[in-house]
Formats: sequence, structure tokens, C-alpha cells
Amino acid sequence: MKRLFISLYLLLSLSFLGIGWTLDSIWQNNIEDSGDMDAPLIALAQLLSSLPEYERDEYLQKINNNPAYPLRLLNQSQVAFGKSQGLNSDSILVTRHDDNHELQFIAVDNQVLVAGPVEIDPRGRLRGLFTLFFYLSLAFVALIWVWPLSKDLKTLRHATRKFGQANWDTQIQLSPSSQVHSLADTFNEMAKHISALIENQKHLSNAVSHEIRTPLARLKFALALAPQYCTPDTDPQKRQAFLDDMQQDVKEMENLLQELLTYASLESNRQSLDFERCNLTQLTQKTVERLQGLGHQNISINTDRVMEVMGDPSLIERALQNLITNAQRFSEHNIDIALINQGNRICLTVTDDGPGIAPQDQEMIFEPFYRSKVVQNGNKGHGLGLAIIKRIMERHQGEVKLSSQPGNTAFTLIWPHVDLRKSTEKTD
Repeated sequence: MKRLFISLYLLLSLSFLGIGWTLDSIWQNNIEDSGDMDAPLIALAQLLSSLPEYERDEYLQKINNNPAYPLRLLNQSQVAFGKSQGLNSDSILVTRHDDNHELQFIAVDNQVLVAGPVEIDPRGRLRGLFTLFFYLSLAFVALIWVWPLSKDLKTLRHATRKFGQANWDTQIQLSPSSQVHSLADTFNEMAKHISALIENQKHLSNAVSHEIRTPLARLKFALALAPQYCTPDTDPQKRQAFLDDMQQDVKEMENLLQELLTYASLESNRQSLDFERCNLTQLTQKTVERLQGLGHQNISINTDRVMEVMGDPSLIERALQNLITNAQRFSEHNIDIALINQGNRICLTVTDDGPGIAPQDQEMIFEPFYRSKVVQNGNKGHGLGLAIIKRIMERHQGEVKLSSQPGNTAFTLIWPHVDLRKSTEKTD
């Protein structure tokens, strides 16, 4: 992370430096050194060259009244220059006289017009300081931009490391103005999903080890007693009851495994659901007819029209079956099913007149393998039925809600309203 910060900071700083230096050089070479500043001296030299030599000194003395810019004429033999320092009448040759002064030379026929010593522009000495200050300011601006980014990336790295150490509840908290805020949100969603998957796996393992233990222990005990019930002189009715108990234990384990497989498949096959146009009213009626004989309660369906939704018929039927059998387990006399079209959603409510669900259980009732500590009708079941309903509704972009009080418990399945005509056209 430190190397990334340094490389990014150096890249920005050097880019600013290179661009600024290049533009400054172009400006100096094409603007400041274009000859505009030297034009007066060049014009004077051309004027002197038009005069006879004996009149030049006299003319020069008349205008040479500025002590800070002395002018004089010398013969070219009095001035020595290198081979590369040629004089001409169109440009000025500048040489340094000392640290603070310079001399300017220009050819006037066989003579040389000398200006100076002239004090070097004091602003030129400040140019370097201002240039340095400019680049330092750019570097500081780059630092202001890069430093928060570096801190946020460091936070992401620490969170990733913690998550890799099995801290599944790791979450990243960044400012909404952070440049990597969306990345942090994506990480948080991923962490929540993985945490939920791992938690489900733990629940599955606990369920297999805990829920199967009891019927398995009964089967072991029954096998140990099998020789006593399988002898020729054993009472046939006792033998058959003994075998029926063993079959019941096997069936209980089969049901648990089926529930586990259903619950796990809803997580792994979330992208492979086959949605189609479903007649919810007809599906509810068929499910009620099939389950009516399993309980003594009267089941009534209240609806004024045919309701249709887009979904997987088998999963919707499974959700209805779980709700109705759950109501049959706790209801005393009546179970009411209502289908309502609320405009932007379709609701199916199953209401029973049972003792209700304790307030402390209502928030946890849809969690897998959760069973109330308050024993109701034996509290039978594996704690997966309502969790399966919740997952089924989530796969249909819907939800399940609970409202419970003594004598009135209502579970409501809610589907978002879908334009079935458009859905049919897409399918066609």
C-alpha cells in the first residue's frame, strides 16, 4: 500500500513538474527571448549606423543621460569575443559583467555599441523561488488528493485481511465522499452474503448432528430389542407396532433431510428459477383440498376474483403448504385464507385462531432451525418451514409478514404486481 501511495504521488508530482517546466521553457524561448525587450537598443544601433562616424559620439552624448543605462561606442578591435560569439546589427549579444550586472553589445558598422554595465533584472532572481513555490503548491494539492485515497485503500486492505482470518462480520465504514465508497459497499455486500452462507452451513451441520440424533438413537435402541420382537412366539400386534415405530423414525429422518435439501437448493439455485404465469387462486384451492383432511379445522378461502402472479408454481405451492400445515398445527377451529389485490402488489394471508406467537419469538421465527422455547402443541417440526417460505418469497422479489396476538395469527405472502401481458409477450 505504501508503494502504491508513493508511486501515485510521484507520478502526479513529476507530471506536474514536467508539464510546468516544459510550458515555462516554451514561454521563455518564444515570448521573452523574441527580441521585444531588445528592440529599442537595436533601433538605436540602426540609427547610429545611418550617421557618419564622427557624428555618432556627439549624438550618443546628447541622449546618454541615464546613469543606470550607460552607452558608449567602441571600435571592434577594442572588444574581444569568442568564435561562437559573433556580432551583428540585428541582435544583441549579452555577457555577464559580474553577479549583478551584464553588458549588451550590438554591431554598428565597424564599431560596437556597448550598453552597461546594466543591473540584471532583480525579478529574474525571484523567478526561481516563485517557480519552486509553484511546483511545491502543485505537489501539496496532489498530496491532498492522494492521501485520503491512500488511507481508504489501507482500510480496505485491513478489512480484507480480517475477513481472510475468518472474521465474517467484518464491515467497512467509509465517508460517503470517499473515492472508493462504492468499492467498500460492494465488499460489505459480499461479506454479508458469505457470512450468511457460512452461517447456513453451520446451521445445516448442527441440524444434522442434533435433529437426526434422537430418531437415530431410537433406531439403535430398537435394533437392540429386535431379537425380542422377531421371535416366532412374539405377539404379531406388538411386533407390528414395533416395526411401525422404526418406520416412523426413518420417515422423520427422511423428512428432515428433504427439508434440508429444499432449504439449501433455494440458496444455490437462486439464478435458475423458472418463472411462469401462475393462477394463484386455483393453486391455493388445490392445496387446500389436498391438505383439508390432515386437520380438524375448517379452511375457508376468501377472494372476489382470479389472482395471477409470475413465479415458480412448485415453490409457491410449497410455501402455501408450509403455511397451511403450520396453521393446522396451532389453530383451534378455523383457518381463513384471503387473496387481495392491492394495486401494486398481491397479498395472500393465512389466519388461524391459535394461541399466537410470543413477541420475543416473532423477530426470529423466520430464521432457519429456530423454534420457540414456549411449547405449543408439542412444538413439533424442525424449524425450517417458515425459513423456506421466506426464501421462496425472496426469490420471487416478494416478502412474508407476520402479525400475531392470542386468537389471531396471520402470515401474509406479498408478491410485487407484474404486468402479466408484458411478461407473456417476452415469453412468446
